[in-house]
Amino acid sequence: MSDPAARPSLGITALGMYVPDRVVPNAEFEARMETNADWIESRTGIRERRFAAPEQFTSDVGVMAVRNMLERDPQALQGVDAIICATVSPDALMPSTAALIGMQVGLTGAAAFDLSTACSGFVYGLSVAQGLIMSGAARRVLVVGAEALSKIVDQDDRNTAILFGDGAGAAVVGPVPAGYGFQEFVMGADGNGGSSLYLRCVAPTLPGGFDMGHSVGMNGREVFKFAVRVLGESGAQVLAKSGLTSADVDWVIPHQANVRIIEAAMERFGLPMERAVVNLDRYGNTSSATVPMALDEAVQDGRVQDGQQLLLIAFGGGLSWVAGTMKWWDGAPSLKPTPHAGVSA
Repeated sequence: MSDPAARPSLGITALGMYVPDRVVPNAEFEARMETNADWIESRTGIRERRFAAPEQFTSDVGVMAVRNMLERDPQALQGVDAIICATVSPDALMPSTAALIGMQVGLTGAAAFDLSTACSGFVYGLSVAQGLIMSGAARRVLVVGAEALSKIVDQDDRNTAILFGDGAGAAVVGPVPAGYGFQEFVMGADGNGGSSLYLRCVAPTLPGGFDMGHSVGMNGREVFKFAVRVLGESGAQVLAKSGLTSADVDWVIPHQANVRIIEAAMERFGLPMERAVVNLDRYGNTSSATVPMALDEAVQDGRVQDGQQLLLIAFGGGLSWVAGTMKWWDGAPSLKPTPHAGVSA
């Protein structure tokens, strides 16, 4: 179905999110590393992040995001027969975290697998879910972006510890009315950039001999340059593929890595920062959970409204990138504003 007019109308039919209770302000890092709270905020835009409790892991936060969805819409999972969990901090390599989530939310028997493209994962997952439904392999797909990054980051490494937090967002992909939903996706990856953002699993080195160490590693300068370039390029590509321009976009939902990266991307689109949904000041970088969490907050507080044009953009380990366009539909209970929800700063 390469002809967009021939495709079924598919989009997000339910949303939910969760962040752990423990708030970790920038000041908490001052005692153990050479930094201070103001420096962290000025360089990243992050004031605080959330850490999972010692007994909480990725499946736990993912389940809580799905339960939040069900609190807002008890029928949200009806017809779901496949689960995708985007994560780089899975509970285990097997069983999949997706299967563990499904077991706990009443979806035992659904197809389930994890998707590992780091911070690009959730938007990758939306595209994969669309493909599963279009192929006839699934009717509705639960896509979860969930992370317990505090478990895999060296909390004494200033390059990474100050950036990452824990959380989860969940969405159901299914049929929506004609004219709404997903329009186009652009995805890619370049393994040549693997040594700029990595986490060891089985192999101690990358092809070519690069030593990955034992925790999340990152070359911040290289990732920054890559992110600014690829967000602009992939965003422009998906808009052109969709027959849209930047002027058509009501809201950009970007990966929440660094406010300077978001500012640079918005400048490339010729859009004001007021059109970007930003919540990294309160949650930091939650990798695959950032886009669904930002989208859900903007829906809950009434910024994202029915019929508006959205641009979703993200980059991550791989190095990977993804961009997607969608026309927002608010015709289900969890897709409407939550009473008394405040607009995020």
